[in-house]
Amino acid sequence: MSVSQQQVEEAIAKYVDPYLEKDLKAANAVKGIDINGGEVAIKVVLGFPAVGHYPKITEELTKQVSAVDGVTSVKVDVSHDITAHSVQSSLKPMEGIKNIIAVASGKGGVGKSTTATNLALALQKEGAKVGILDADIYGPSIPRMLGITDKPESEDGKTLQPMMGHGLQAMSIGFMIDDETPMIWRGPMVTQALEQLLVDTQWKDLDYLVIDLPPGTGDVQLTLAQKVPVSGAVIVTTPQDIALLDARKGLKMFEKVEVPVLGIIENMSVHICSNCGHAEPIFGQGGGERMAEDYDVDFLGALPLDMSIRTNGDDGTPSVAADPDGTVGHIYREIARRTAAKLASQAKDYSSKFPNIVIENN
Repeated sequence: MSVSQQQVEEAIAKYVDPYLEKDLKAANAVKGIDINGGEVAIKVVLGFPAVGHYPKITEELTKQVSAVDGVTSVKVDVSHDITAHSVQSSLKPMEGIKNIIAVASGKGGVGKSTTATNLALALQKEGAKVGILDADIYGPSIPRMLGITDKPESEDGKTLQPMMGHGLQAMSIGFMIDDETPMIWRGPMVTQALEQLLVDTQWKDLDYLVIDLPPGTGDVQLTLAQKVPVSGAVIVTTPQDIALLDARKGLKMFEKVEVPVLGIIENMSVHICSNCGHAEPIFGQGGGERMAEDYDVDFLGALPLDMSIRTNGDDGTPSVAADPDGTVGHIYREIARRTAAKLASQAKDYSSKFPNIVIENN
């Protein structure tokens, strides 16, 4: 009995991918089906990095297609191809950076820098080329988080080479000043410094640049919205009402400046006692999920109030770098896949595909 293309496609459609929230055929991720008698070969190309998810896709498609009458063997080839996505209408993507993801919070103290760093590392673990820009000029924390103590070099006297930490390309004002030196700068100097750190760094073929924003909705955020081509934003909050109040302001700000919000991450969601294992929602419960529902955005995931997240960050080896397959590392990688999949579902930027057309009067 010969196997038809339609039979294989119908079998593939029975598996709904948890990150794309649709079947792979509907998501245009199936790039080839080769049928040779009872042998079926399927080529899947995702628009987001998901190396840790490949085995699940292979397992599910093999199971569904093997159930088709006449199929004797199934081979599944999974890979990903990350493209640039559209940004604010007045801007174009930057050279050397396909997508910029801003990580923001309305208020300080919610673990935004820790989340941004681990999100960047998780995207990298899933197979992407990733950089991180520390946009918190007054309180840079990325150097400590990544365990980088050196200063950046300049090969041409004008631009800076990004620092490397756990495989991430990184840049921060903290690389250029002493730990105890306060930045006593007015707003215009801060925004100029941010622009220079972004534009004058020689980023190398990044799929994603994660920007760790300072808390609030002030000058730096406005500069980012007006001058930096951002593909999407992630809001970090805790379940606490006061944090959610400010997180909502951050979300509304991005909506006003045409930056799509990819979703909400709830940090310090529940405390688990390291002695007895008792779980207690110290900062409240379900706030991030309710906010996501209220504003019709994705809830990307929740992180526990876990001592290891804090100690790993302080030691310069964030949780995803310290234990990528551990419980916390697994949560961050799930969040990274959801974030990147949400971005992959948005409109793509095709400006690099077309040549510049110049009309001259002869």
